Amino acid sequence: MSGARLLALDIDGTVMSYGGVVSDALCAALADVVAAGVCVVLATGRSLHAAKAGAEAIGLTTGWLVCSNGAVVARLDPDEPMGYELTKVVTFDPGPALRVLADELPDALYAVENLGVGFLVTEPFPPGELSGEIAVVPFDQLAGAPATRVAVRGVTSTPEEFGRLVDRVGLREVSYAVGWSAWLDLTPGGVSKASALEELRRELGVEPFATVAVGDGNNDVEMLAWAARGVAMGHAGWSVRAAADEVTGTIDDDGAVAVLRSLLV
Repeated sequence: MSGARLLALDIDGTVMSYGGVVSDALCAALADVVAAGVCVVLATGRSLHAAKAGAEAIGLTTGWLVCSNGAVVARLDPDEPMGYELTKVVTFDPGPALRVLADELPDALYAVENLGVGFLVTEPFPPGELSGEIAVVPFDQLAGAPATRVAVRGVTSTPEEFGRLVDRVGLREVSYAVGWSAWLDLTPGGVSKASALEELRRELGVEPFATVAVGDGNNDVEMLAWAARGVAMGHAGWSVRAAADEVTGTIDDDGAVAVLRSLLV
């Protein structure tokens, strides 16, 4: 797609394997896209801390981070002390949703993003699932402060069970996304990767036809529908592929590289 000016990329399962591996081909293609003047946005469910680490892993030092499924936006800037400038934060009261979920899932693990630092958790999560500084706090403290993102980790639940649970309890005041594992992300109501990207597109003066997005997860569905060219990874679920205009190769095939190279034609 020649003429692309804004490229939104999911991180895990799109530019990086679920094991944290990034290929040299991906990094090289991304560098060429940036050099061609395309504005690259990493749009992820990751926290700001983890999104910044993802940017470093793929060699991205300029562009934008849409984090926490749209609740946090930052501009990458190597001249800033933290390597980014925070431009938008949307919070919500997690208490009502957390208490409903805790009644249904008393054994689940709960985490609230501590912006730019790490997470507050009710109990330690499995190693590698959260980044930054992790502090264990009482549940009431977790539920009592404004949050950009809440993560719920099922101990015995499956993603399908999480989906049915969300439908049953009716989380109407928040946005949510069920992950590829037994994982549920809660963000402020009406906030998504797509809503944050649309605000950013307008701010940057990019025409709608010049937008491209690539992703593989349930939290990418709105983003793929938002973009003029939405590309699903080949390993994505059927609902993700259905929301896209096209499907590329899997993460094992480095499917995102073909999309990146197509922007340079």
